[in-house]
Amino acid sequence: MYPLGFLPFFCALVPYPVAIAAALTIPVLVLVLWAYAVIPRRYAACAAPDAHTAPVHLPGTSVTHILPFFHRRFDFLNDGFRLAGQAVYQFRLLRTPVIVLSGEDARRDFFQARDLDLNAGFRFLSGAIPMVPGVTSDLESRRISLIHRRLTASQSSDRLARLIPQILEDSRQTISAWGCSGSIDPFERISEVLFQTTVRCLAFTELADDRAAVMHLKTLYDTLDTATTPATVLLPWLPGPSMLRRLVATKRIYDIISRTLDARTASGVARDDTPQMLIDAGDERLVIIGFIMGLLVAGARSTGTTASWLVTFLSGHPYWREKAAEEVRRLIAVHATAPTNPPPLSDLSTTLASVPLAAWETETPVLDALVRETLRVAEPHVAMRQYIPSSSSSRSPSPARAGEKARPQVQPLYIGGKVVPPGAFVMYPFADVHLDENVYADPWRWDPSRAETGSKAPYAYVGMGAGATVCLGKRLATLELKLVAALLVLGCGEFRAVDGNGMPLAELPRPNWNDILTCRPAKGAVFVRFDRARDGAAAR
Repeated sequence: MYPLGFLPFFCALVPYPVAIAAALTIPVLVLVLWAYAVIPRRYAACAAPDAHTAPVHLPGTSVTHILPFFHRRFDFLNDGFRLAGQAVYQFRLLRTPVIVLSGEDARRDFFQARDLDLNAGFRFLSGAIPMVPGVTSDLESRRISLIHRRLTASQSSDRLARLIPQILEDSRQTISAWGCSGSIDPFERISEVLFQTTVRCLAFTELADDRAAVMHLKTLYDTLDTATTPATVLLPWLPGPSMLRRLVATKRIYDIISRTLDARTASGVARDDTPQMLIDAGDERLVIIGFIMGLLVAGARSTGTTASWLVTFLSGHPYWREKAAEEVRRLIAVHATAPTNPPPLSDLSTTLASVPLAAWETETPVLDALVRETLRVAEPHVAMRQYIPSSSSSRSPSPARAGEKARPQVQPLYIGGKVVPPGAFVMYPFADVHLDENVYADPWRWDPSRAETGSKAPYAYVGMGAGATVCLGKRLATLELKLVAALLVLGCGEFRAVDGNGMPLAELPRPNWNDILTCRPAKGAVFVRFDRARDGAAAR
């Protein structure tokens, strides 16, 4: 009568009536979860594609088949192209169809397509943004547009010019905490530098001035990363240990931002920072909190990954480190009042701060090349969108019976010659072009002097996005990368890649594209040995 084993088990723990209810409820719950997982979602009706235009399906829909998508995404996507034998294929994340693209035609169509929703795609397939309904998720298009405008305004020339000395001073203080010499793990220490500068640029001055609070905030965001599991992405409503850790971390992040905002408004003291710009504009409280919560993780994680690899590459390529140092010395000679020979790190930030913003943005071809090549080789990004038809061009009247009014029918989207039905998710891995040997010779080699060999290929470089979805924080992120690199190449006498025993590395490790957040190699595979003894001598 009851599922075998359930009733005796529960009878040993709880009273008989409760045991009966539990024995009946649990199998029903399991059945519901199974149905939720395997029954495809129903989306808006659309014109049915023929067999030739539908992307080929990968075999297997069980959880074991899709787990590598979360743990070894680079390998999973490449294996999918090999198994499918086509440039476009699809698979299911439980009930959700996901279409994966490659090749010139699909890349061009993807970056030019309308009605591909960036926010919906990233929210579902990433799962690492703190989700607070009405704050960082489930936002009205009006609020999303407002946040985008505020981010653009926060990168005005006047604002960035005022941020330069603050970014440099924050970086100097964080680097000084390493000591005068030693070895660092660049994927830990450099990311701390970038998180600090990002808090300075996008959050409250009071928060950025409190280094303990900044480190606590970084720990909470790191918790969001480690607590993002297949279960939290596929079954976000299912309570579990990882979901609870995410909720706790999100609540604490919200509380920190909220308390700081309340203290600012209660004090009535205006500060020269980005949140003050939003306060002065009369933005809603939730918009301000959501702006900071969402952009801190988006900015610090991506820029921190790029900075970590940029420093790693420079430590293993002394030629390019010296080229960068020469360029910064030239900037100082032309624009600063200090002598060409750089001062100790304690004063270097002040000297670099006297170089105007225009010079950093338009007179640094070497630094530009370093950043560009690092983004190409070591940014494991996968562009994620959801097809949500919204424009009138996506709909056409469907046939109607006599006496009935024709109903609008959603038209499918075609990418790379294959149909994308409404509601489906679409992915384009940047590795498709950035690691394509037909576009970049020896693509895994870090070479800032290279040029695209296939210059006619559409969107041959998509390092910070392309088409209508270029990274809105590109200007700020690039400036941060240049300033931190300049401080290190001039502030350190020794700067080289070593192993765990302090011995020079003959070859740098290859970026791990299966690590979708940091592209980090095996822990302990590379360290950076530095020596800024001049600073120590000056201090003495």
